[in-house]
Amino acid sequence: MCPNMHFGIVAEIGAEFDANRIIESIGVLKSAHPLMRSLIAEEQGSARIYYEEQSQLEIPVTIKKANDDWQTDYEAVSSAGWNVQKEALLKVFAYPSESRTRVLFITHHLLCDGRGLLQLMQEFADLYVNDVKPRPVDEKLMESFDDLPSGSDLGFISKVLIKYANKKWRKEGHKVSYEDYLMFEREHDSKQDIKREIRNIDEEELDTLLDLCRESGVSLNDYLVAKMMIDEGTDKVVIASDIRNEIKNYKKGALGNYATAFGAVVKKKRSEIMELAKAVDHEVRSIMSKPDKEMLVLSCYFNMDPELLDAIAISTLGGFDSKAGRFVGSKMFGYEKRDGHCITNLGRVESSVISEAVFIPPASPANRKAWGVLTINKKMRICSIHSV
Repeated sequence: MCPNMHFGIVAEIGAEFDANRIIESIGVLKSAHPLMRSLIAEEQGSARIYYEEQSQLEIPVTIKKANDDWQTDYEAVSSAGWNVQKEALLKVFAYPSESRTRVLFITHHLLCDGRGLLQLMQEFADLYVNDVKPRPVDEKLMESFDDLPSGSDLGFISKVLIKYANKKWRKEGHKVSYEDYLMFEREHDSKQDIKREIRNIDEEELDTLLDLCRESGVSLNDYLVAKMMIDEGTDKVVIASDIRNEIKNYKKGALGNYATAFGAVVKKKRSEIMELAKAVDHEVRSIMSKPDKEMLVLSCYFNMDPELLDAIAISTLGGFDSKAGRFVGSKMFGYEKRDGHCITNLGRVESSVISEAVFIPPASPANRKAWGVLTINKKMRICSIHSV
């Protein structure tokens, strides 16, 4: 239960616009992915939450006009809230685009992470253009701490803080109902002012950046993190991390959320961006070599009372009275200061069916600014969102 936990990808597909084929293709994807045909349900008499398949669930596909603005549609979804007990976890908008087709996928984080959404868009494009059907995959999510890599145990201080918060929460003896949360979410979202800007980096500029990074022995993502630190005057940037190859139950092609995030902190001031990028590279490598550091956020989730986890955002942002929730939200998750900076880079893809795409990152209440980065066919797009 946290506002703005949705994100999207808008892509140019290399085929003529065909509304019926778009709808049919989404139906084929739904047949291949159990999570696409599921709602979130609550087991009566317990706090257990689970994905419940629905035989008649429809993925909403909205056919638009060529000159309609996808950002307007994205904002409409954002301001309406998202009832995951009644609404499908994916929403689709489609726009004619000269001889091509533009498609906007908006997903809730309970369906997949950013890499999962990119996979879904690629599956859609392959199906829509070349009639290549996706292979059905058994989708098994992370369910407990045991699903994380060995060595992911919480450190002493984190264990003490979460034990304290759990104990405090149980003494309070209450919980947030989903109905109350939805009312809070709609009110919260109606007051948000999120600005989005898209920066286009062409092939020539991208090649120059890649050459500079290779010469300095850093990744392009290290460079982007360093650039955000300099541009925003911050020494900490939260980096989203794909952990599909590290956890025990991921099956290739499955939807689900297989991501974590960690904060890269570089306090030493460096005016030259590549020197700062080298320091970022060192910090990131250090974190990713230690499961207890890389998996810290997920370990916290699995060690926390699930009902307390649901109360963190709403109690910190003023919609529910819980000292335990506010303690965790302010001390551990940044919902009080709301001045965080985050980058999610979905990487580089070569595609014969997608000409270019933009990844729209989630507007987490903990962040002041976030960058979503995606490179298709050597065309990098950085979608910057800023909470005013």
